Amino acid sequence: MSSPTTTMEPPVQLSLPRTPPVPAPGCGVCAALAKQRTAAYGNGDLSGVSDCNVELTAHPKKHLGMR
Repeated sequence: MSSPTTTMEPPVQLSLPRTPPVPAPGCGVCAALAKQRTAAYGNGDLSGVSDCNVELTAHPKKHLGMR
């Protein structure tokens, strides 16, 4: 019979949080998402903050076709 391992695993290495995405200047959709993100943060809704960050990150790709 083998003996169980009694040592701990090495610690997990975490990176610093990412900088929140910045809304594109002059875009109403980006401005609305930023306002929604601020409200979610004020309400303690960190899931909502994360959702807005994801949408803000993906949205500027739509600006490329408008230029």
